[in-house]
Amino acid sequence: MSWHLSRFRAGELVEVRSKEEILASLDAEGCIEGMPFMPEMLEYCGRQVRVSVVAHKSCDTVRKTWTGRRVQSAVHLEGARCSGAAHSGCQADCNIYWKDAWLKPVAAASRAPSETPPVGRPSSAPVNVDAAHAACTEQTLHQRTRVPAGSQQPEALYSCQATQLYEASEPLPWWDLRQYAFDVTTRNSSPRRVLGVLWLFALRWLVQHTPIGFRLIKRISDNAHLRMTGRPAPAISGQIRHGERTPTGRLDLQRGERVRIKPLTQIEQTLDEKQSNRGMFFDHEMLPFCGEEFLVRDRVTRIIDESNGKMLQMKEPCITLEGVVCKSQYNACRLLCPRAIRPYWREIWLERVDADRA
Repeated sequence: MSWHLSRFRAGELVEVRSKEEILASLDAEGCIEGMPFMPEMLEYCGRQVRVSVVAHKSCDTVRKTWTGRRVQSAVHLEGARCSGAAHSGCQADCNIYWKDAWLKPVAAASRAPSETPPVGRPSSAPVNVDAAHAACTEQTLHQRTRVPAGSQQPEALYSCQATQLYEASEPLPWWDLRQYAFDVTTRNSSPRRVLGVLWLFALRWLVQHTPIGFRLIKRISDNAHLRMTGRPAPAISGQIRHGERTPTGRLDLQRGERVRIKPLTQIEQTLDEKQSNRGMFFDHEMLPFCGEEFLVRDRVTRIIDESNGKMLQMKEPCITLEGVVCKSQYNACRLLCPRAIRPYWREIWLERVDADRA
């Protein structure tokens, strides 16, 4: 159960190493500890970027268990999301994982070779650059984005950090308290936020598992949620029987339009008993955004299925919104996950905001 945190911290300025240095650090599969370096990441080589969060944990979207996973020595960088250019235009816009070996402190990058690293800051690990004998080349990176079709597999599949995340991580049970301490020491979250999320989770757990005094515990939980978040305790109740067709709606929204997310009571009228609409799940992490206004970021029509590597063509376009990402504050098995996945919104869950009023 060893856990190696990144030597960087949230808010720290780092420099992405050169392409030659990074290629020299990769194995023949283009990976470090199972985590692939993708062609889309090459555009960041040599850039100075700030660490947004330390990626010491994630959620399992490969096996669809949605449980926590431990990630070793990695961070997410501000604005560094996958463009999908090397993966046939996948629009998932995933937050990229950056291993420590691919980064160096900006101070170390500008320091003369004779200077001594400051006390208390780990020096940048040297990378032996030998492009001629590197186990991986840029061509290898592009080749590894596909799994060729074969007799057992009639179509080519895609491979990326998201599809390989399960193999590049280890199990992390929610009761491993180290993760919540690391949320604070890495500067991912303030102590107040971590304690608040855990306190509200404990109350929700008591509501579900207390054999007596249910009404009292629920009242305490609801009041605590209202005081601390301004919203009631998360609860979604789909109004359509499972198996019956759920309604659809088309607004033909375009990038840059302002929309309002409908209130939960209206969204529930479009969900079945499993909280889905036409196969699209409405997650508890989407509740805090209900009733708020946002700009349309994109119309998503194709994404890679992380569980099998197949390219999915959306039967109906899904909408992503500017500034709306999963904050992992409700789901027990992945509390405070820093991955910041963009949720998808059906157009029937949205409504245009009058342009003049906006």
